[in-house]
Amino acid sequence: MSNIETYNTAFKDTLEVDDAMLGADLVYQSVENWDSVGHMQLIAALEDAFDIMLDTDDIIDFNSYEAGKAILSRYDVEL
Repeated sequence: MSNIETYNTAFKDTLEVDDAMLGADLVYQSVENWDSVGHMQLIAALEDAFDIMLDTDDIIDFNSYEAGKAILSRYDVEL
């Protein structure tokens, strides 16, 4: 599985969204499951999937599908 597929799978499995929802419009609290608990579940899923540990500022700034791509690039995860 490619990195982008892994990234997308984390969103789909954790937030229970489909492929059509993945994109610029997917932001924190735009779907029911992306609340504070869902956010931490998503972060945990991504950290496990990419074997990284996000720092606190990056967890707070991870507020959209697109922002997440930029943040993961800082951890040498190319999507």
